[in-house]
Amino acid sequence: MVIDREDTAGTALLLAAAPVGKGRLIDAVGVLPALAAVPPGALTGTASATLVELADPLDPQAVLTRLRAAVATPGPLSLYIAGQLHLDHRQCLPHLALARTSPSTLRYTALPWHWIAGELKLRRPGTTTVVVDLVADDPTWRRLVTDRGLLALCHGVGVYGRVAPPPGRRTIASPDYLKACAAIWRSGARPPLAALHEQVVAQTAPQSGAALGALVFAAGFPSPAPASAPSAYVPATPPAPPEPTHVSVPAVPPARQETGTDPLPSILAAAESGRHGEAGAAAAAWEQHAHRTHGSGSPQAIHWLEVRADLARLAGDPAASCRLWLVAAEARLTRRQALDDPEVEGAVDRAHHQWEQLRDPEAARALAPALIALRRRVPGRQRGALEVLQRRLERWHDTPENVMR
Repeated sequence: MVIDREDTAGTALLLAAAPVGKGRLIDAVGVLPALAAVPPGALTGTASATLVELADPLDPQAVLTRLRAAVATPGPLSLYIAGQLHLDHRQCLPHLALARTSPSTLRYTALPWHWIAGELKLRRPGTTTVVVDLVADDPTWRRLVTDRGLLALCHGVGVYGRVAPPPGRRTIASPDYLKACAAIWRSGARPPLAALHEQVVAQTAPQSGAALGALVFAAGFPSPAPASAPSAYVPATPPAPPEPTHVSVPAVPPARQETGTDPLPSILAAAESGRHGEAGAAAAAWEQHAHRTHGSGSPQAIHWLEVRADLARLAGDPAASCRLWLVAAEARLTRRQALDDPEVEGAVDRAHHQWEQLRDPEAARALAPALIALRRRVPGRQRGALEVLQRRLERWHDTPENVMR
């Protein structure tokens, strides 16, 4: 384990989710009984631990709330995720499907992967471990094979597990990786995660032809494995830092790279020419580069987060823009910037403005609690902003959805 202190209590969060019905690719919740039978301390590498289990949750905001509570705990945190991955059609970003997720509602009913990454970056490096057993749908799988950083988390988070390609038609995959981990722990063995990972992939690789070619994680990023058994899984090695092409946005100060060149203009040019997916992916890559180079919560990382927020605005995605501005505001407050700091107020004001642009009541209701909580802390320069927000939310609660669309 990353942390192995007998006198420290840990927290283990087990998240297993997949759509109900035809869209289900994996029996994610099938692993929960096996993991729940493991002593909680084995899941965190500590003498004792608190166990939190989320089985087929419905609402991404509810999952985010539980994740934030786990992230706030002082001891070691282990996050176990079983489920399936999809890309949203607008920004081509990975999402973890939840119980109500369907292709048409993915952006509102699935958990964006970058939400997980954004929360974990608030943790002290070396105190967090993520173990995944995931299946990707076909578009996501094709993207993963060529973009190994698609599921990258922040520096200082240990990552283990696998992502498998989609199973055959009328076939439901099994979370065999996590089941094998649970079996070893139930036997009383407590190997370090790196050794456990090697043992598990050796056990599970020959079991199913559908698992061949899966991507595996070992301490960092995924790496394509050979398609021959039983060497179908290999330890992953971190790739070289991405070298993206980049973009800029109005009202966001430019970030100068070591070479003296500014990547923002080319990113903005891509966005303004309609290549929003390319622009967003480039900004996300530079944000991850800032995390690794300058640290989580650094001004450079927050800058690129705000770039992504404004790119979402340019792409006509107010829900994503609002969410990213909310995260940016929280990040600045975590850096102990004052509540009346113009950068903090600006982030909250922009989040509020993007929320006002929403025409989807479901998306507005999902984002409202976080925005209201932030508005109470950061009222801003415009008097009555919180009251206006609350009145509009009340009207939306009383209005038929087809009127708002």
